[in-house]
Amino acid sequence: MITAEKDLAFEEHYPLTRLGDPKELLFFDIETTGFSGDHHSVYLVGCIFPEQGKWKLVQWFADSPEAEAQVLKAFFEQLKSFQTVVHFNGDGFDIPFLLKRCQALGLPYDFSGTDTMDIYKHIRPLKKMLGLDSLRQKSLEHFLGIFRKDPYSGGQLVEVYEEYLMTREAKLYDMLMLHNREDLEGMSLILPILFYRDLLKGPFSLIGEELSEQAGRLEEACPLLRLTLQIPDQLPVPVRWDTALASCLARENRLELAITLVRGTMRHYYPDYRNYYYLIYEDRVVHKSLGQFVDKEARRKATAGNCFAPKDGLFLPQPEGLWTPDFKKDHKDRQVYGEYTPGLLKQPEVLRTYVSYILGLS
Repeated sequence: MITAEKDLAFEEHYPLTRLGDPKELLFFDIETTGFSGDHHSVYLVGCIFPEQGKWKLVQWFADSPEAEAQVLKAFFEQLKSFQTVVHFNGDGFDIPFLLKRCQALGLPYDFSGTDTMDIYKHIRPLKKMLGLDSLRQKSLEHFLGIFRKDPYSGGQLVEVYEEYLMTREAKLYDMLMLHNREDLEGMSLILPILFYRDLLKGPFSLIGEELSEQAGRLEEACPLLRLTLQIPDQLPVPVRWDTALASCLARENRLELAITLVRGTMRHYYPDYRNYYYLIYEDRVVHKSLGQFVDKEARRKATAGNCFAPKDGLFLPQPEGLWTPDFKKDHKDRQVYGEYTPGLLKQPEVLRTYVSYILGLS
């Protein structure tokens, strides 16, 4: 086994405290001879961790097939000094692979007692927001403007490792170590991608509210509510995406939402419609306490579909119960609306709830 150690320049592009105690964080990545832990082996494990104002890089390389057990032992002994492992898709590949190799080699190691932080799992729900076709680590690096020297994928390097075992050429060894090191460096450099995850959590501060008109599908003007919100972090790259209820633009420390409103007549449906009469000739409902005085020929029992009070105004989509009374276009509609008035979103808790709803998080 070959052990290589190196100090790397430390730059905190993302607050490590959001991942855990920085002194307890271990970033790791593995290189294997295939995808199956039952039939293939680990030939390289690398890790980086913050130490005294720098990143400490440690790599364990199996310079022979027999050295795999030494590599695993060295890594897991190192792991004992840390509480949280950080990785990219390690829950799906690296960790199960290492556990299978330990089992196959009879090694008494596992990840029990260790917290895991999978960067991939945290950004997977953001694929649409980021506008990416792929969420591979290299794709995220390119999105953030990070470009590495190593042009190879892990799969392409399997043949390089096999050739190294036969020739022991230093240049092949360097290629293998470079790929693993840049995977680890890249992992630390793509951490700002988590700012987009954090953006969805807020908090949000309303700094702009504007009502405007936009051309509709039939050239009719539609009212548009534009909200400008301040967010806590500075985003590295602007992103634009659509939710079911809004067009969204996030850039720098701003989130801009464009929400289409409805102008016209909406209906507030009374949930206790059995307590109402529908007045046939007046096309409206009244409570039974009043309706009892109307001729029986002019009234009938109200139904869920006709027991409503109409309202003219301007309405915005809302989660049920945020503003009352709530309104619908038809009693069978699932979308609920609230009457819009300027200043409706001034209260921080109301704003948080509403933005979370518009973003599709609740």
